[in-house]
Amino acid sequence: MLASFISNGLVKGVCQAAWKSAAVGLASTRGYRGDSPADTRGDLIEIPLPPWEERLGEPTDIKRRRLLYESRKRGMLENCILLSLFAKRYLNSMSEKQLMQYDRLINEPSNDWDIYYWATEAQPTPDVYQGEVMDMLKEFTKNRNQERRLDAPSLEYLEKEVK
Repeated sequence: MLASFISNGLVKGVCQAAWKSAAVGLASTRGYRGDSPADTRGDLIEIPLPPWEERLGEPTDIKRRRLLYESRKRGMLENCILLSLFAKRYLNSMSEKQLMQYDRLINEPSNDWDIYYWATEAQPTPDVYQGEVMDMLKEFTKNRNQERRLDAPSLEYLEKEVK
């Protein structure tokens, strides 16, 4: 009986050790290191996104509503605030060409940080996104009037426009 107890404990201990090492191998133990020159980014996983396609024939009022929603629901809070306030100010006065530029700008890049860095001019804007709308966004981002921009706007202003 004692031999059975010892062998069960030994088997259990070996299995637990094997499981721990296997589980550690599955999960990344690396923390955030920033832009270290030694970082090979070998552990970076790129998730492929479907390519952006312009929605031909979409009615302008539907496009504006969709773009307003997509401006508010971003992958990061900074862009939620920035793009939703920008949309509140400019979306209803944009031409069809500007709406297409804005649609492409906020939906084609796969990384929201890219949009943020281009808008704040921390990184150069690729030629494909450079245009009238990007210039408007860059100027809006400078916040020359020093408005309080701590949260996305409420949607109450939409009800006032409908009436």
